[in-house]
Amino acid sequence: MKFSIIIPARYASTRLPGKPLQDIAGKPMIQRVWEQAKLSSAERVVIATDHHEIDATAQAFGAQVCMTRADHESGTDRLAEVVSKLGLADDEIVVNVQGDEPLIPPAVIDQVAANLAANGKASCATISEAIKDAGLYLNPNAVKVVSDQQGLALYFSRAPMPWNRDVLAEGVEATQALQAFLAEQPAYKHVGIYAYRVKLLKDFVQWPQSPLEHIEKLEQLRILHQGHRIHVAEACEDVPGGIDTQADLEAVRLLLQGESS
Repeated sequence: MKFSIIIPARYASTRLPGKPLQDIAGKPMIQRVWEQAKLSSAERVVIATDHHEIDATAQAFGAQVCMTRADHESGTDRLAEVVSKLGLADDEIVVNVQGDEPLIPPAVIDQVAANLAANGKASCATISEAIKDAGLYLNPNAVKVVSDQQGLALYFSRAPMPWNRDVLAEGVEATQALQAFLAEQPAYKHVGIYAYRVKLLKDFVQWPQSPLEHIEKLEQLRILHQGHRIHVAEACEDVPGGIDTQADLEAVRLLLQGESS
């Protein structure tokens, strides 16, 4: 199985400006993401950026860089530009690894690529993790996913799914009963790493935003709206969260501080 990794790295971040260049135990964040990606089975790892400083930094530590436009509305649009510039064939597989995930397990990258390669019905593949905590289940920032018996996604939502009518009949305050339900039949949280067939990326940027995508603010609903299938499997390893805030950054720095000493 052959696949490539593209790491979108945008300089402008509202909550953490210059995020890809933030130092983590002596290395910029983007280098740590790239090093994790290089430990996977990918034949090529490309950093996609719109900023000259990220370009220079990445080239200095030996990465292949593809410069992109600065006006992309999403990381998926940036990926589509990169696959076009690289001249990738429609049937090739590309894995999107976010540029703010310096702890992404290489095995998970391989997993999502292999799952797409093995599932001809799917145009892309992603992963999930079991939700066993009532607070996470009710949190709209944790995207939930439900799938069919073949592992193909039926829907993604910020709302709690599946909604246990009996447990929640008296409202979401029924925490103890909800916790018991999740222990017996966990819900699943979507983890945002994707493997795409290149043709889907090319098509995606031509499609208008779908009504459900607009409501939920979830790009993957555009894919389902167009009749394409998304394969979902439970992650083979725990996936640490990405870095969105200064607190997230400090936590990862603390975790990795021994490497720079």
